[in-house]
Amino acid sequence: MSAGGPGRAAFIGGGVMAEAMVNRALSRGSLAAPSVCVAEPLQERRAHLRETYGVAVTVDNAAAIEGAELVVLAVKPQSFGEVAADLRGRLAPAQTVLSIMAGVPITAIADGLSHAPVIRAMPNTPARIGAGFSVWSAAPAAGEHARARAAELLSALGEHLYTDDESMVDKATAVSGSGPAYLFRFVEALVDSAQGLGFGAADAERLAVRTVLGAAQLAAQAPETPARLREMVTSKGGTTEAALAVLEARGFGGLMDDAVRAAHRRALELGGKT
Repeated sequence: MSAGGPGRAAFIGGGVMAEAMVNRALSRGSLAAPSVCVAEPLQERRAHLRETYGVAVTVDNAAAIEGAELVVLAVKPQSFGEVAADLRGRLAPAQTVLSIMAGVPITAIADGLSHAPVIRAMPNTPARIGAGFSVWSAAPAAGEHARARAAELLSALGEHLYTDDESMVDKATAVSGSGPAYLFRFVEALVDSAQGLGFGAADAERLAVRTVLGAAQLAAQAPETPARLREMVTSKGGTTEAALAVLEARGFGGLMDDAVRAAHRRALELGGKT
């Protein structure tokens, strides 16, 4: 088979992150709908993707990659063996594989597919609105053009960081990859507390979400570090100091570290590295 023309892409798996990538890439003009094919086993998901984005859909992984310059592996790590069996020996040298599977290392992907040009990235769910952050690494066989195409796609999702040290992708999985869930859980708890103080459900959610959004935007734009921003809002003997004292007494920093390290361990387990 031939590798196809520039801009053609196949997505193996049509889940939430794959859809976010398709949506953002089409919106940014990084991809055009006629040049995209998504392989998805669920009929309702295929129908949704075809009707919403105008892309081609199929249940056949091998058929999806025909003519694709970039092949995005957007399946669960546990499904990689089945996908590899479908694609092994079918990828042309000029095709690049971009994996967003948690934990699965580049060497395992390359071995499983018998294909050397592999790039591995860990995006996160804010990619749905173009506010994501991706950390990625590449095999030596993935050349400058392949890396440029991957960077273009990741740019459609938000910011990205390249590293030559692939182990940092697993570490990023525990921080930026899983991190939105940590924040969502915090927002849930803040909403519950606001309701406990007497706010209605809608007002409590608005209060919590807007507070977190504003604080995150300030942290992103202010010249001060997060630690300094915290100090600036914490008056001696004030309300914030009282609240933070409870968090510290309950081991907030250690709890966060334990959570991140648990996510990192699980990423390594998924890749068979422990």
